[in-house]
Amino acid sequence: MTPSIDPALGSVLVVAYAALLLPAAWHKIRDLAVFSAVLGAYRIFPRKWAAYVAPIVPLFEASVAIGLLLPVSRPLAAYGASVLLASYGLAIALNLVRGRTDLDCGCTGPLERRPVAAWMVYRNASLAGLVLAVARPWDSREMSGLDVFSILAALAVIVLIWLAVDRLLGQVAPRGAALKASR
Repeated sequence: MTPSIDPALGSVLVVAYAALLLPAAWHKIRDLAVFSAVLGAYRIFPRKWAAYVAPIVPLFEASVAIGLLLPVSRPLAAYGASVLLASYGLAIALNLVRGRTDLDCGCTGPLERRPVAAWMVYRNASLAGLVLAVARPWDSREMSGLDVFSILAALAVIVLIWLAVDRLLGQVAPRGAALKASR
């Protein structure tokens, strides 16, 4: 028998993943030419394909995000999110193995350029695995006001931790390493 997931925990996860994927899709759609260039730079497929693949990626991200919020499509959307996040991680890992550490990760939108790094591979692998929890059956218990408070508090903590870790690993640590190397 497959264990079920608590609806409060499941709600935290689906809203967190939707909050991650919807803005990511928006950033890509908003400046499709930049995203197409970033996608082509990864050299996963012939560069000329990037213009054709670029619009599909944010549509898939948005579809998965919305699908996670709907109980009928949640299991399929969870598998889709897992494949999407694992694919991003594999693309980064492949380029790191190739020695292409100056490549823009494409994960911060068009306003900021951030080079790929090993921590992004681990982050995406963790996210790809964790989202699969919401594909399991959900417990049918009624949620209370305390559950709603817990969900909101958990989402606030997740956002704060996400921003702190992203800032630390994406900006502070690379600058510290650059300063150390300049000595």
